[in-house]
Amino acid sequence: MTLTQILILAVIQGAAELLPVSSSAHVIVAEKLMGLDPTAPEMTLLLVMLHTGTMFAVIWYFWSSWKKSFFSSRQAFMDAVRLVVIATGFTGVVGLSLKYVIEHTMMKGMAHAEIENLFGNTSLISAALFAAGILILVAGFSSRAHGGAGKPLRSIDAALIGAVQGICLPFRGFSRSGATISTGLLLNISRVKIEEFSFALAVVLTPPVIVREALRLVKEQHVPLTGPAMMHVFLPGLLAMVFSFVAGLLALRWLSVWLEHGRWQLFGIYCLFASLVVYMLNEAVF
Repeated sequence: MTLTQILILAVIQGAAELLPVSSSAHVIVAEKLMGLDPTAPEMTLLLVMLHTGTMFAVIWYFWSSWKKSFFSSRQAFMDAVRLVVIATGFTGVVGLSLKYVIEHTMMKGMAHAEIENLFGNTSLISAALFAAGILILVAGFSSRAHGGAGKPLRSIDAALIGAVQGICLPFRGFSRSGATISTGLLLNISRVKIEEFSFALAVVLTPPVIVREALRLVKEQHVPLTGPAMMHVFLPGLLAMVFSFVAGLLALRWLSVWLEHGRWQLFGIYCLFASLVVYMLNEAVF
């Protein structure tokens, strides 16, 4: 993989990750157009490292508002932790259950069947983008109808949002941020609160996914855990992480403005358009 390819993928990831348009779908399509294999362990690890860069962008961008919302008092912090734990728990149960079902039904009979083997399936990506687009459109129009003030986040809301996040995990194209924020809007959660909560969940979810993909790469390629070989494996991801951090900061500002000004449904229109483009590329190129 060249430095130019890493830079292109990082900019795409950084711009798309923090918008509800599925960065994974965009990165995977770009990888395929550049002749790279999205299902290869080094590419799934690179994708996770790109997510890491945008995770740091999230922390940087939201830190001041999180201090007011989550760290204003001990009680506020404990409430936030409880909601994040509930949501993440439901994400784990739903995501791992879906992974098990898919690997033992849709992928039954495949040698070394892993959910990552489906990540390059552009037909699934197109369908997932379409589903995300519909969800975002419905949530956007619903939010415009009842206004942006909303209600506080409750435990049942956190559980539902976490479950929806779990559904997103196996499907590239089903935007995590788009689905979780849309779910919050449909539950009439405040636009600002659901944005903060959605990205707090992303920060919690990213580290274990990084560990899983790193171990998968080590297992597949028998890379030693120390020394120059490991540095060679992680160097492209570290470079990509820096580039995606910068692009992510710019994308977050765009997301906040459109969400807070009632333009959420426009992201849904984009997802439907992207779904059509991916479908056409699948038929003509892939």
